[in-house]
Amino acid sequence: MNLRDLQRKRRFLSQLALGLGGVSLGAILGKASAAQVCAVPGEEMPQRRVWMTWPTNAVLWRKSLPQLQNEPASLARTIAKYQPLSMISDTEENAKNALDKIGSTRYPVTMINSIPNDDFWLRDNGPIFRKSAGGALDCIDLNFNGWGGKQIAQKDTQVAQKIAAHLGIPITKAGIVGEGGGILQDGEGTLIATESCWVNDNRNPGKSRDQIEAELLRLFGAQKMIWCKGIRGGDITDMHIDASIQFVAPGKLLMHRPPELANDIWAQEARAMHKIMSASTDANGRKFEITLIDEPVKLRSKNPQILRFYINYLAVNGAIISVNFGDEKNDASAKETFQKLYPGRVIEMLELDHLYAGGGGIHCVTQQQPLA
Repeated sequence: MNLRDLQRKRRFLSQLALGLGGVSLGAILGKASAAQVCAVPGEEMPQRRVWMTWPTNAVLWRKSLPQLQNEPASLARTIAKYQPLSMISDTEENAKNALDKIGSTRYPVTMINSIPNDDFWLRDNGPIFRKSAGGALDCIDLNFNGWGGKQIAQKDTQVAQKIAAHLGIPITKAGIVGEGGGILQDGEGTLIATESCWVNDNRNPGKSRDQIEAELLRLFGAQKMIWCKGIRGGDITDMHIDASIQFVAPGKLLMHRPPELANDIWAQEARAMHKIMSASTDANGRKFEITLIDEPVKLRSKNPQILRFYINYLAVNGAIISVNFGDEKNDASAKETFQKLYPGRVIEMLELDHLYAGGGGIHCVTQQQPLA
């Protein structure tokens, strides 16, 4: 552990001691060293693999399912250019169909065909991986409940536990309910979330914001939470943060910018978020360096429900995987922005109209497993 890591650890444990009635820091440090305090790494850090779910639910996706499946296949094929991918499915037949659509890849695509699921938003129902100070891996189960009971989730509630069992790693059940897309971490002690999807009776009835914040900080191994208001009931997620903001690195944010004349609730909240983040500092006292990325305007898709954000992207080893919308100007501008923010990485811009019309994006259907 380097000096900076030790200072962060000591600061966290000092704060913890204050809440434990003056228990000595030395005693806590001894226990913490034995337990090896775990934290969720930043998404830009080296990865072992990415996890996905193969979509097969014809009740939810109806006639669009065959077309939809081509897009996670394309995404999986792109990820596997840079690192291994593990994909869950519920039957051998569906697993074979997935591999047939994905085709040959540079890195292996491993199908696990024994994990039942309802839908394929793995960011929300899957495990969130943590690392200990010694490099050991474990994970968190955020008790997914179908975004506050808005969608069937009987099988999805078990996905995180089953992936952990498959890997043979410990899993910690959270004392709250939520989703991975509802929170961002920088890996150095800072979290960002919207109140609308956490401080909500459809997930955490009777719990205050302070109680939810304390549990999230504990689970993620973090010291500071920054809250944005969000939009309750605006979409199925009650406004997840990962469509509006992403950490490029500690102290550096990429944020969505709506068109100048747009004044709907989403545009208003995007501007409110920018105001909050511009006035905030992270857990290490740094003011954020914020880069804004314009929303696409001229869309290839005619579906009014399409998610219009480049922000919902995935960082993998050696690449950034985002989306193009058919807006020649803004697609090119977004790619240029990603290239400036992630020098040395390949920028992949995929055509995923059916996925994004389904209410989510690349980040929503993936979960990175850190190198440990």
